[in-house]
Amino acid sequence: MRHAGPATLDELEPLLEMLRQIPALVEKKRGIFYRASRSCVHFHEDPTGTYADVRFADDFERVRVVTQAEQTALLKRISTLFSS
Repeated sequence: MRHAGPATLDELEPLLEMLRQIPALVEKKRGIFYRASRSCVHFHEDPTGTYADVRFADDFERVRVVTQAEQTALLKRISTLFSS
């Protein structure tokens, strides 16, 4: 699985825009977000779809973000955890 390229990030732009609005997250490079000094969210692509790797705890959790419903669920989860 490789990091998401520009075309995939273009498709995810609405999600990226929403992530940019969460004050606890800082986008160091397009599609790569940090919380404090730790990498927190980044994206991968493979033949089965696009995935976000999110550090909800100590380790990253891989979450599928192909559909609008999947992206909305991820955004809600991230917002709830990282906005507090």
